Amino acid sequence: MNKTDKIYVAGHRGMVGSAIVRKLQAEGFENLVLRTSAELDLRNQAAVNQFFDEEKPAYVFLAAAKVGGIQANNIYRADFLYDNLMIEANIIHAAHENKVQKLMFLGSSCIYPKMAPQPLKEEYLLTDELEPTNEPYAIAKIAGIKLCENYRRQYGDNFISVMPTNLYGPNDNYDLNNSHVLPALLRKFHTAKIEGAESVEVWGSGSPKREFLHVDDLADACYQLMQNYEGEEWLNVGTGEDISIKDLALTIKEVVGFEGELRFDASKPDGTPRKLMDVSKLHNFGWKHRIELKEGIRLVYEEVKKMNFEMV
Repeated sequence: MNKTDKIYVAGHRGMVGSAIVRKLQAEGFENLVLRTSAELDLRNQAAVNQFFDEEKPAYVFLAAAKVGGIQANNIYRADFLYDNLMIEANIIHAAHENKVQKLMFLGSSCIYPKMAPQPLKEEYLLTDELEPTNEPYAIAKIAGIKLCENYRRQYGDNFISVMPTNLYGPNDNYDLNNSHVLPALLRKFHTAKIEGAESVEVWGSGSPKREFLHVDDLADACYQLMQNYEGEEWLNVGTGEDISIKDLALTIKEVVGFEGELRFDASKPDGTPRKLMDVSKLHNFGWKHRIELKEGIRLVYEEVKKMNFEMV
């Protein structure tokens, strides 16, 4: 990519898209094409085709998606499947039709089977059943990977895919019903501290293990891969390190300075028992994360302390 190249970041107001925009701007890229969902409905094929025909971006970061935690994925199953299928299919096909030089599709670690061996290697895709609670979202993301793979095979398009692990950072979603575990716990502990609560409820047993990557690290990986990676195979992006939900809660409790107790609600779903990414291929490529989890949580908590959660 050259500094003058036109770059379209789909989903630029989301956590991932905004991090990619920050990274590109920090590196001196100013010719960015950005559209809000109100300005461009990515589920509308005609609108997407018109946008690409008019703007002719040279590079595309496909970070737009309908996302949410376990509860949202389980309740809005049709929405997660339909919206994500339409968004990715419209953008990838329009990128092909308009001869985009390179496109990056951002997937999710939930593409891998629920009981796949740990850590999760790229080749485990489609080897067993998915986690039922987020199966529609996972199927949509798998379809995106396969679209990129097969547009490359059939037409020679330079479309690549990356699979991030669980993310956190600026512009995260803190809605207690629809957010992921880390931002939900940050909000819970912060609110409990302010209100002087005696305890904080944590969903599930606390035993599942998860991996967490700061979104600014993801943006750095995406930038490096967009510049230098040309492979057909998708790449996992993560830290290669995981932590139990219980230990995550204890870490957040410490960072926030909450003095009360933890209560685990075992009636709530745990989801996949463990999700740790094998990032050996990414490390061999030459990239490794920089922001360790505790420091990352401290950085995010500075943002959380300024929020008025009645407005979230």
